[in-house]
Amino acid sequence: MIEIKELSKNFAGVQALDKINLSIHDKSIFGFVGPNGAGKSTTINILTGIVPPSEGSVKILGYDLKENPVEIKRRIGVIPERLALFDGLTGEEHLTFVGKIYGLEQKILTNRINELLYFFELTSARDRLIETYSQGMRKKLAFASAIIHAPDILFLDEPFENVDPIFRKKMRDILIRMRNNGKTILITSHALIELEDICDEVAIINKGKIVYQSRTEDIRKKIKDEISRETYQSLEEIFLDVVGGSDEEEKDNKLSWL
Repeated sequence: MIEIKELSKNFAGVQALDKINLSIHDKSIFGFVGPNGAGKSTTINILTGIVPPSEGSVKILGYDLKENPVEIKRRIGVIPERLALFDGLTGEEHLTFVGKIYGLEQKILTNRINELLYFFELTSARDRLIETYSQGMRKKLAFASAIIHAPDILFLDEPFENVDPIFRKKMRDILIRMRNNGKTILITSHALIELEDICDEVAIINKGKIVYQSRTEDIRKKIKDEISRETYQSLEEIFLDVVGGSDEEEKDNKLSWL
């Protein structure tokens, strides 16, 4: 569903991505994790056509991203990190606007809006301006906007931030259902426990490079040290191991007065 080859991005001399390669299959939830500034959001911004790559190629749903950007955008859904909501619209107006962009017929659109507002407990706020929404409500509306057209691929940038446990469970249930119905989902997140529980495969990016990749079912089998034969206990332990830095860096990473 997604093929990334030798993808690089340079921002005014800063190498945000350095020749990364990824293949993401259908019917899967793929976790993409890394420290702040590692290149996660840059990758999603390229895959969704927001910024162009400096080098490399991307194919999504069999289409070349450079040659068929509109066809790809018709069939994907996105929750960007900053949500990209129109604060001057009401919740219902925003969903109507998004649904019409994707060409949904009015009867289908009306039914889906009502169902989404009810499901995400936003019915009472449907006529309120988005600028009055709490951060959790904004996240719910962004999620509803991303799935209203039943996309084939869903891109989620830090979806679990600022959400309560009830909404988090609803998100997880929807993502698993979408995966089981043949959809593909790419998630970036710092909530490593969440990813470990729902992802079929995980890649860790650090300083613009993929430094670790494994199917989730193999994570606990991963050998940490060939001498001690200790195994990793969690995705978080792997993450800290591969991006945590050397002992020398740790010595310098202290405050003199504490």
